[in-house]
Amino acid sequence: MSKLPHNSSTHGWIFWIKAAGVCLFSLYSAAAFYYSTLTPDILRLGLSIVFPLLVLGVFFFAPARLRRPAIPALCAIFIIWYLTDPPRNHRDWAGEYALPADTIVTGRTVHIQNIRNFKYKTETDYTPRYYDAEYNLDDLSSVDMITSYWAGESIAHVFLTFGFKDGRHLAISIETRRQKRFPYSAIAGFFHHYEMFYVTADEQDLIGVRTDIRKERVYLYRLFISQQTRERLLKSYLSEIHFLHSHPRWYNTLADNCTTEILSRAGAQLHYRLDWRVLLSGYTASLAYDLGLLNTQYDFPTLKRLSRIQRPDGAMPDAYYSQEIRANLPLEKKPTLSQNK
Repeated sequence: MSKLPHNSSTHGWIFWIKAAGVCLFSLYSAAAFYYSTLTPDILRLGLSIVFPLLVLGVFFFAPARLRRPAIPALCAIFIIWYLTDPPRNHRDWAGEYALPADTIVTGRTVHIQNIRNFKYKTETDYTPRYYDAEYNLDDLSSVDMITSYWAGESIAHVFLTFGFKDGRHLAISIETRRQKRFPYSAIAGFFHHYEMFYVTADEQDLIGVRTDIRKERVYLYRLFISQQTRERLLKSYLSEIHFLHSHPRWYNTLADNCTTEILSRAGAQLHYRLDWRVLLSGYTASLAYDLGLLNTQYDFPTLKRLSRIQRPDGAMPDAYYSQEIRANLPLEKKPTLSQNK
């Protein structure tokens, strides 16, 4: 067994800094293997135990002549595996993620296949339904932002819904694509565990399951952006949906999540994508307000209070759901005194 460093304070500090780095790397590698999609499970679980113990054992107990090349080699092996671990479209997916949408844009017409419209009795008891539809880009009339809270104020799920002149709405939610064999885990999103998935759905499904089935606190805000920006935003979403159909990529809670993807699709500047309210997604609406994208005729606390979707007891999504949830919301700016003259 190699000797611990002598009493030199400099050597001592260097040793413990290296030790801390090795311990952090071991912890990260353990979690990365544990939350990976490796099969069979015994391989995944075995590597999550054996690999970090090997790293720690080499660092603390191996002779220096072995430790010096072995630790970098083990780090390199892990990094190469992690960077080459491929996302996939062909897995045994949970039912709500089984069938992705696909899109084709022909001139000014958008063709969308497999728009999800599940009918829910409970969160887990539902009838899968999909339909195809066409939309005219000239008829795109609004973009609304949804924030849905299930616990405190800091974390929310954020997504967009696109409105058309004929009253139809197309909701698109950027989510984790979960396999049947794994339960949902917030921690898993920091590793290669979930593929990116753009849920493309009817509002009765995507918003209705949150307001009427899960009983979450759901807010709907109108985004005040130009027609050109609305169209660019929708086309960016459609392009990514089509791309993911044949080129899957990993979801990442920090870098590629529901909020950062919205900002990326919208072409937001980098410093806005790094705003702390992006990581604490419950404050995304506050960020949008500060950017001037929401109805600034109200102060933000008032706007948030007025923008909550209120549903009567026992309500279930129906054909009039989109109109019902917007009935009493501040979706339009009131004319100013100068405009009334």
